[in-house]
Amino acid sequence: MQLLGETAVVTGAASGIGRALARRLAQAGARLVLADIDGVALTATAREVGATAVVTDVASPDDNEALADVAGPTRVLCLNAGVTGSHVGPVWLTPPDQWARVMGVNLGGVVNGLRAFVPRMLADDQPHHVLITASLAGLATWPGGGAYAASKHAVVTVAEQTALELSDSRVTVTVSCPALVRSGMSAEGADPHDVAVEALDATGRGEFTVVPTEWRQAVRDRGVRLAAGARPRLPAATPPADGGRSG
Repeated sequence: MQLLGETAVVTGAASGIGRALARRLAQAGARLVLADIDGVALTATAREVGATAVVTDVASPDDNEALADVAGPTRVLCLNAGVTGSHVGPVWLTPPDQWARVMGVNLGGVVNGLRAFVPRMLADDQPHHVLITASLAGLATWPGGGAYAASKHAVVTVAEQTALELSDSRVTVTVSCPALVRSGMSAEGADPHDVAVEALDATGRGEFTVVPTEWRQAVRDRGVRLAAGARPRLPAATPPADGGRSG
């Protein structure tokens, strides 16, 4: 992607993958508009990369419309904001308020962002890119986890629906499905910088999914078992023999 002087928007930009996306896009020369609900941390990130900061609750349709108004014509839209929720046990024990919050941010944040930005993108004949941060938990399933996995499965589906609907347009859709990432959600996992670079590179190539190489077989196995009517089983990673990239 040639982004010098072009506008890029990142939600959930105050930390983790969002901050890494902002840094990478700044290196590419993009004009950045960053959004997060944490105004203090957002301001710090915006100052670091020379961006415009817009305090945004992505669960609010009105906040997303205001963000789109500030951003103006947007070449790259990174819908990245997400939360895990405080309850990560069985879904039947997850409190209603946690379901509402996790679905409102993780799924609602994507839907609201698409609603605010995609019509503006379709209004001209320039190429545009939408990068959606989902999770490996949206492609493979573990027990527990509260509402998080359900929200990320829904995000993957919405991304796929959007890509199909926009297949004849100049708007591409990429969905990143990382495993554990070192961020506010986890003290362990991949470096957010590596996740951001891989996701943006895939976006530039027009790829739809970014899946960690070691988890691809588990995702394939899940599809086979579902189609065959077999009962679910725990997914397992398969370390790549050749260190091949994800995509």
